[in-house]
Amino acid sequence: MSGHSKLATAPAAALDIERLRRDFPVLDLKVNGKPLIFLDNAASSQMPRPVMERWVKYRSEQHANIHRAVHYLSETATAEYEKARHKVQAFINAGESRECIFTSGTTEGINLVAHAYGRKFFEAGDEIILTTLEHHSNIVPWQMVAEEKGATIRVAPINDRGEVLVDEYRKLFNANTKFVAMTHVSNALGTITPVKEMIAIAHEHGVPVLVDGAQAAPHLKVDVQDLDCDFYAFSGHKLCGPTGIGVLYGKAALLEKMQPFKGGGDMILSVTFEKTTYAPIPAKFEAGTPPIEEAITLGAAIDYLSGIGIERIAAHETDLLDYATDQFNRMPGIRLIGTAEKKAAVLSFSVEGVHPHDVGSLLNDDAVAIRTGHHCAQPVMQRFKVPATCRASFAFYNTMAEVDALAASIARVQKLFA
Repeated sequence: MSGHSKLATAPAAALDIERLRRDFPVLDLKVNGKPLIFLDNAASSQMPRPVMERWVKYRSEQHANIHRAVHYLSETATAEYEKARHKVQAFINAGESRECIFTSGTTEGINLVAHAYGRKFFEAGDEIILTTLEHHSNIVPWQMVAEEKGATIRVAPINDRGEVLVDEYRKLFNANTKFVAMTHVSNALGTITPVKEMIAIAHEHGVPVLVDGAQAAPHLKVDVQDLDCDFYAFSGHKLCGPTGIGVLYGKAALLEKMQPFKGGGDMILSVTFEKTTYAPIPAKFEAGTPPIEEAITLGAAIDYLSGIGIERIAAHETDLLDYATDQFNRMPGIRLIGTAEKKAAVLSFSVEGVHPHDVGSLLNDDAVAIRTGHHCAQPVMQRFKVPATCRASFAFYNTMAEVDALAASIARVQKLFA
């Protein structure tokens, strides 16, 4: 075996992958005359028919702007939008639905906290802790606010396997530490960060924590109350849902103290030219016409994944990752980058003597879709002294046969460059 531990114990009833695959029309696509093998799920997962059908139903029978009118369509759309919020609450086990704010995605959720919390509470000399594993979306917003406020970024290092060095992280805390932001699962390496332990350490120092859950929510059971995180952000398009929608969870007490991120309609109680009074959460952070159809469709995606079972999804994806890791470990000239004991469904690698972009292009000839580049995680690339990697990322609708096809296609690349 590959050496990393299972994310979940495989249940007695394994997934019926072939039946599930029939829910995804894109998997019938031919690329260069060959069946598509889609292994770029960390960038964006595919959408199943039941989720598409919910979007069509909304557009066909329920579309209207929400929260203001009293006519049938508006009341229907409002009810469906708020029902989606309750689905999100149950999905991540938030204490209250008002703690779940709809955003355009993980990036906006992180920016919301960085600006609405950081610009209000950070001061010159304050310190913000990040980890080496972070996506640019969990680096740049903090740099922007730190530069404005005169704060400093401190970074928890990782080891050669791509795991955060928790003891080193603990040493970063001091009287100036005011915030921590960390990824739950690395998009570049698949490392599962020990977020619960790291949150507890931060809370010992009275420091709030934001968790970037973009790569975790599709693959792990997320319980924000159990983690005790202060903020948690994730995106719909990695959850078999649409683009342009995400969720920011925040503890109500913190959200109520924060200033609004955007101003406009629906986030106010009253407006005069002298003074504006803001609406209570979550409306305070949902200015203007929100992503109504996207939120409702995200609710359908959550229904779909919950119907399968996140634990069952995790078990199948871990089997895929174990199988792929074993295959790649046997292939000469392949370097696996990120070999953490606990990983989610990402396999990052390089092929000796071949640039990652050439690998990706040649795999495309075989209809194998992977991601190549720095994955918006350039500090990770710098840590491993590579300009880029090849990344195969798995979803529950992928198969062992597709892993075999990936390995065969890479072998063909190696022959071409031999």
